[in-house]
Amino acid sequence: MGVGDRIENNAEEAKGNVKQGLGEATDNDRLKNEGGADEAKGKVKNAVEDVKDAFKGDK
Repeated sequence: MGVGDRIENNAEEAKGNVKQGLGEATDNDRLKNEGGADEAKGKVKNAVEDVKDAFKGDK
């Protein structure tokens, strides 16, 4: 996996955290839910890439 992929996935997680925070601050359930989904998506992508790296022997 490239460094760019890691950066992109981590950025997606960070975006999710910001959305969740804004949703909490404004009591906006839609924003909280979107943020949670974005964060989870980034984490899953990183986990998948970790598995790929393990099979390649990159780690």
